[in-house]
Amino acid sequence: MGRVRPTYIKRAARELLERYPDKFSTDFKKNCLVLNELLNLKSKSLRNRIAGYLSNLLGQKKEV
Repeated sequence: MGRVRPTYIKRAARELLERYPDKFSTDFKKNCLVLNELLNLKSKSLRNRIAGYLSNLLGQKKEV
């Protein structure tokens, strides 16, 4: 069983995906670069967690 993500990470990722649906992909590294362009995040770990959740969400959509 994996770790549970906090609500603020899920909310931020879903909002970004709603605003910019064509900018994100299932690739984690590409999502990190896009987040650097879109947001001014001072925390690298926060950026990585949002990028990972975006990758996970898009991967789930791809399977269905």
